[in-house]
Amino acid sequence: MGPETPLRIAGPADVGAVTGLVGGFRDFLGDDSPSNAEIEATVSTLIRDRSTEFLLIGEPEAGFAQVRFRLSVWTGNEDAWLEDLFVDEAARGKGYGRTLLEAAVSRARSRGCSRIQLDVNQANANAVALYESVGFSASHNPAKWGEAPDFYFTLPLD
Repeated sequence: MGPETPLRIAGPADVGAVTGLVGGFRDFLGDDSPSNAEIEATVSTLIRDRSTEFLLIGEPEAGFAQVRFRLSVWTGNEDAWLEDLFVDEAARGKGYGRTLLEAAVSRARSRGCSRIQLDVNQANANAVALYESVGFSASHNPAKWGEAPDFYFTLPLD
């Protein structure tokens, strides 16, 4: 990827682009919900929320990262959560995913975050390799827990 590849934080005028990419991610995951209209309504709210940033890459937009920020009682600072990272299949292999990931880390640092976290399925080998290559690890506090991996759990409430 060359330095001419556009990378930016999405603003209110980018709701359509973000909606299209989130819908593409939904389709890639094999899901049929939320609908595009539901995605658009949520993106319209989140894009104005100081605690959320959507990073866009490409012209036209070919990938996005959604980064959420929250104050942590454990660090006394904001933490970042990489909610999503997706590059359209036609644009893969150009380094867009790495660029988005590094930009998300940079944004977290610039906001004074103490850490950035994410979840990824172990079967998604390409994503796991990308995250590990940037320094993410499934182990936390080796002095206390050894090399035991951290887990990300979900409890559906609906």
